[in-house]
Amino acid sequence: MDFIDSKKEKAENLPEIIPSPHLLQLPEWAEFKAHFGWRSAIVRSQSAEAQLLFKTLPMGFSIAYIPKGPLGSDWKSLWPLIDEECQQRKSIFLQVEPDLYLPLPADISTQFSEGFIEQEKTIQPRRTVIISLEPSEEGLLAGMKQKTRYNIRLATKKGVSVQLTDNVKGFYDMMLTTGNRDGFAVHNLDYYQKAYDIFAPKGKCALLRASHEGQDLAYLMLFLSGKRAWYFYGASDNSQRNLMPTYLLQWEAMRWAKEHGALEYDLWGIPDADESVLEAEFTKRSDGLWGVYRFKRGFGGEIVRTSPAFVRVYNPLLYRIYEKIRSNRAED
Repeated sequence: MDFIDSKKEKAENLPEIIPSPHLLQLPEWAEFKAHFGWRSAIVRSQSAEAQLLFKTLPMGFSIAYIPKGPLGSDWKSLWPLIDEECQQRKSIFLQVEPDLYLPLPADISTQFSEGFIEQEKTIQPRRTVIISLEPSEEGLLAGMKQKTRYNIRLATKKGVSVQLTDNVKGFYDMMLTTGNRDGFAVHNLDYYQKAYDIFAPKGKCALLRASHEGQDLAYLMLFLSGKRAWYFYGASDNSQRNLMPTYLLQWEAMRWAKEHGALEYDLWGIPDADESVLEAEFTKRSDGLWGVYRFKRGFGGEIVRTSPAFVRVYNPLLYRIYEKIRSNRAED
């Protein structure tokens, strides 16, 4: 990972300014993505920093991406440094997706210099469910839908148990089962193994397994950064789904996150529609993220929509070509 200091300043006050950066701004995330073709750089000023990811394209070009950043209080101080880094790497464009929920702060425009274009389309999910873990366990259960509480208790009553595990291969095999059943793409085994190997030794990842009478029924991989936890990956078998193992598994993941200091739990991704539309349509649709919304809504929490992207274009011609290719792929 490359490192750039602004005027060699170490920004030693950043831990106080940024008590809990998003998972995607952690150095472990850059280390993880490096195994899959991404390079990274950290740019710092006295009161802000950003971790950039670069995807190399043919002929030495690249795309630049700041997921869930920048961090700190004065982003404008970073843009000249970021521009220089992007130009050195022949970036076609830079896409910034701040770690902010709507409504955006009134002064958000002052954090961006001229030349940024606001774009509704983002790489990370725009809408998610955030569950506060500050209440007691009884309070958390009380905040859930009645059917979800029932399913958690049913799984316990039927003898489903949840354990921590390091069996990433078992998790991956069940991900293939889930992907085939629900029609979504699955990363290869190395992807999940690298994520676990990088984050778990530092206490920032846990793999949970739900089983019944020696049979594995479901897995869940969650991540932790400071006061926040994220549910990223889940898998379940086709058999004994009537035992409701995924409900107990999710509950135990929330308990694990709470025990390890998290104050909020991000269910990471639901359809990008207003809550009224979500509630009107979730019983009728199962495409895309609609299938998981039916499940996630039962755990309570607050539906939030994240910031749009902010894009700075360095090569307008190649950017138009890139966007055309990306649009065609999305339509296939």
